[in-house]
Amino acid sequence: MIHGKTAQARRRRTRRTVALVAAVALAVSLWFAWDAANVEAEAQGALSVRNAVMDAAMQCAAVEGAYPSSLKYLEEHYGLIVNHDDYAVTYEAFASNVPPSVVVMPR
Repeated sequence: MIHGKTAQARRRRTRRTVALVAAVALAVSLWFAWDAANVEAEAQGALSVRNAVMDAAMQCAAVEGAYPSSLKYLEEHYGLIVNHDDYAVTYEAFASNVPPSVVVMPR
């Protein structure tokens, strides 16, 4: 009788341990998946900001005949809105007839 209760308790402990390990493994897997999704979202956001800046620069060149000399000009005259808190934008204009170099990095 005592032997039966001991074996039963051992099985219960084993089941609890397996359940705990499975729960921890699931939590770790979800955390890695969440982190990977956030990294991908940041990269897509940076690409969207870069495309918006380049589109505004192209529009400016089409309307005015020259590429703008600064990002601030696009923000003031072409309605470009850039979230400078979330993205670091480097806008380098070499000449008015050459498309600018735009680099966007998530902060």
